[in-house]
Amino acid sequence: MSPRGSIRRVTTQSARTPARITLTVIGLVLITLLGLFLVYETRRVLTWIVIAAFFATALHPAVTRFERRVTWMRRWLSTLLVFLAVFLVLAGLAALFVAPLIREASHFVDQLPAIIRDTRAGRGPLGGLLNRFHLREYAEQHSEQIRDYLSGLGTPTLAFLRGAATTVAGILTIFVLSYLMVLQAPRLVDGFLSLFEPSRAERIQRVGRECARTITGYLTGNLLISVICGALTYVVLLVMGVPFAGLIALFVAIADLIPLVGATLGAVVATLAAFFQSLTAGIVVIVFFIVYQQLENHLLQPVILSRTVQLDPLTVVVSILIATELAGLLGALLAIPVAAMIQIVVRDVWRERRARRTPPAGAEPPGAESPEPAGPSPAPQVAARPGRAAPRTP
Repeated sequence: MSPRGSIRRVTTQSARTPARITLTVIGLVLITLLGLFLVYETRRVLTWIVIAAFFATALHPAVTRFERRVTWMRRWLSTLLVFLAVFLVLAGLAALFVAPLIREASHFVDQLPAIIRDTRAGRGPLGGLLNRFHLREYAEQHSEQIRDYLSGLGTPTLAFLRGAATTVAGILTIFVLSYLMVLQAPRLVDGFLSLFEPSRAERIQRVGRECARTITGYLTGNLLISVICGALTYVVLLVMGVPFAGLIALFVAIADLIPLVGATLGAVVATLAAFFQSLTAGIVVIVFFIVYQQLENHLLQPVILSRTVQLDPLTVVVSILIATELAGLLGALLAIPVAAMIQIVVRDVWRERRARRTPPAGAEPPGAESPEPAGPSPAPQVAARPGRAAPRTP
């Protein structure tokens, strides 16, 4: 090949290289944008999948333990029994609140005309509140605006009903996804671990067990603390005669699931409801929540969560703030277990790197030479040539 032809070929290849790089970059950018668009459009389903994965991770150890103890039981049957037990427990907890809610709702419907009549006459907690802040005069002056606002509540009501239907569908979907994930967990885990070497697979399995233990401990512990908070709140409100004690206690229990701000939000709502009843009830509820928050922060949470979720307060606050900003309420609920999982993975990576840098006991450091033996060095041996006798060593 002539030098002119080789120069032409090199020039052509160098001209094609920037074009290929540009097309590759454009393709990667388009694929990234397409992936982000798909994630945004399916964000609701992805949220359901994430929640189902957390519940499946929390219930997987119970199913595996139950399957090992009862050797004749199949995987599908043990999974079904565990999910039925969880469903019965949740249904029982809901029944404890639903019965008071139904009773208080019927009582509220019966007392609604009398409440409206007393409020208009300036009697009762609401009537006194209206007279104190001159809300009655404000309502009379802006009656037409209030009527127009109430007539326009049809669309928000439909949106609320649509959101409630979506929530019910999401709960059922999460339940089914969790069941299928737990049922197929051994096959999925074995297939994933088969992609790695035995030593690496054992390490991944160990880290996965620690993460699963953390998620299980956090979910069960947080749920138990919320149930205790809701039950004690219901007893205090019921003793003080605060109306709708069951509904308020249910709100307090649900709000207590949210880290940091949930307990404070529930306490504020319960305290306001108690002050509407009487000054004494409000003071008693405030004292109760102050005492209970101290017991929960220094007794319940350390005893229940310290054995599974070992995080310092600064990590907890930072993880909750970041997760809330990224994913809202869901991020606040899952911030602590996700932070604990990240801590477990980082700790394992750091332990592995330190084990590689530290030589085993008894091993010589690299570059060290073996010490020479003491005493006179042996005389060199001279190889005998063919046809000659080997020299004698004196």
